Amino acid sequence: MPYIAVTALSHDGLIRDHNEDSLVVGPWTLCGTVTENPQTLLFPFGTPLVVAVADGLGGQPAGEVASALVVRQLAALGPTLDGEEAVRDVLDLCNHAVYAATGGFPERVTMGTTVAGAVVLADSLLAFNVGDSKVFEVTDDGLRQVSVDDSPPPAPGRRTTSAVTQTLGGSPTFTAITAHTAAAPVSAGLRYLICTDGLTDPVPDDVIDGLLRVHDDGRAAYELWKAAIEAGGPDNITLALVRIGE
Repeated sequence: MPYIAVTALSHDGLIRDHNEDSLVVGPWTLCGTVTENPQTLLFPFGTPLVVAVADGLGGQPAGEVASALVVRQLAALGPTLDGEEAVRDVLDLCNHAVYAATGGFPERVTMGTTVAGAVVLADSLLAFNVGDSKVFEVTDDGLRQVSVDDSPPPAPGRRTTSAVTQTLGGSPTFTAITAHTAAAPVSAGLRYLICTDGLTDPVPDDVIDGLLRVHDDGRAAYELWKAAIEAGGPDNITLALVRIGE
C-alpha cells in the first residue's frame, strides 16, 4: 500500500536568539521549538495531508506568533484542502487571521510570516507559497523549484535578497495576498523539499541537490541542517522532506 513519509526538523541556527519558524505535518505542529534530531512520520493516502513551514518575519515583532497562528490554522483545516481553490481560500483566511491577531496588541503591529508547503492528495500534490520560503521537487535531473519567490532580484554580486514583496500579515494595515499554487501528479518515489530560507540562503542549490542524491529521509534532513550550520547558521532552519513510498 502506498504511503507518505514526512521527515522534518526545526532549529534556531547559530545567530538568532530564538526560533520564529513553525512547522505543520498533518495534525501535528511545531512552533518556536528546537528539535535536536529529525523526526519521521508516516501517513496513508486518503485524507488530504498538509505539510508546510512558516517563517516569521525577522526584524519585525512577534514573528513566532504569526508563524504559529498560520500552521495551527493549516493543521485544523488541512483535511478540507481538496484543491487549489481551497488552498488559496485557506491562505486568505490565514492572512486575515494574522492581521486580526494584532488587535489590542500594539506590540504586534506589522507582525507577519511567509508560508510554503504542499498538500498530498490521492492523485496529486498541490504546492503553495506566499513569501520566499520554498518548495522543491527532487528529480533525477536536480532540484526543481515549484514555489514562486515573492522577492525582488538580488543586487549585483549577491546570490539572495532578504527582502520580500508579499507575506501573510507584515503591514500596518490589511493587505490582500495572491497565493502561488501549482499541481503535479503523485507517483511512487516522488520527493519534495519544503524549507525556510535559513537553509537556502547559506547553502547553494547544488549542495542541497548533492546531499539529497546521496541520502533519504532522516539522514538527508540531518545533512541539510548540518550544511546550514557549517555555513554559519545565520537564520532559523526549518525543513520537511516529503517522500511517496510504496
